[in-house]
Amino acid sequence: MFESIEEISSRFRFAKYLTDWVTLTVVFLASRMKKPLLIEGPPGSGKTELAYAVAHAAGTHVERLQCYEGIDEDKAIGKFDEGLQKLYLETQVTQVRDWSETRRNLHTLEFFNEGPLLRALLCEDRPCVLLVDEIDKVTQSFEALLLEILSVWQVSIPKLGTVKARTIPFVVMTSNEERRIGDPLRRRSFYLRFDYPTPETEADILALRSSDQARQLHFEMAGFAKSLRGWSLEKPPSIAEILDLAQALSLLEVQEITPEMRDILLPLIAKTESDRRRLLLRDGFECLVTDGKGYGEEMSLRVTSGSEVKNQ
Repeated sequence: MFESIEEISSRFRFAKYLTDWVTLTVVFLASRMKKPLLIEGPPGSGKTELAYAVAHAAGTHVERLQCYEGIDEDKAIGKFDEGLQKLYLETQVTQVRDWSETRRNLHTLEFFNEGPLLRALLCEDRPCVLLVDEIDKVTQSFEALLLEILSVWQVSIPKLGTVKARTIPFVVMTSNEERRIGDPLRRRSFYLRFDYPTPETEADILALRSSDQARQLHFEMAGFAKSLRGWSLEKPPSIAEILDLAQALSLLEVQEITPEMRDILLPLIAKTESDRRRLLLRDGFECLVTDGKGYGEEMSLRVTSGSEVKNQ
């Protein structure tokens, strides 16, 4: 999938995805060694986006299994299309000479509605990226279902038999840590821990995704994000939500965040009523804006000082 770490870095930047050298190295090793990635961290820290960045960089697509409580094999792997089977029987009933052969024909992939896990194994042109999103929401018994796929790259389906992978997908499993993932799955995976980016990194992400805005505004927004995440909100803003904020400011032709913008920005940054009430406190939002500007000015000075040292 990738020939070098430098190639991944270059392609990730082209896909407008920034990450550290350790993550780049682990992605390279996982692609060459055919190992799944297990990524844990808070919601909105870039876990899911990594899967799409890998797919973009590799010129392939993502097969996404969105996990939830109560998900079963039919949703993940697929099931036989009983309506299609019945239609086939009705058209063949007058011609049947060998019922055993007819029964075998009914239980083939032609009559099977494939789920994302099976579609990922059946990709032919090139390997896809299999994203198992929020795996912490499933049960341990469902985890066991994944073990066969991740161990020998095949899946056993009643009446259909064992389906072997045509190509081996690049697997990314994400967890928000609502439940501890079992050891068997952990042992088969490379493990990454994602946290919210540093303000400097987030400013670089904003600069890469919002190139039409002033660099100082990127510093202020990154500082504002740091302030929000440090304020014990019920739903701290994700990287994607800060990018939405940047786009909103661009559309409003605003070059700085001010306390007077509170009511306009609340729908973008407060996602629960309790967070909204906290930000409506008399000094709450104003303090966050002030702290954000302070962080932004510190980052700007560090960057300026670093540039001067390099030039000397």
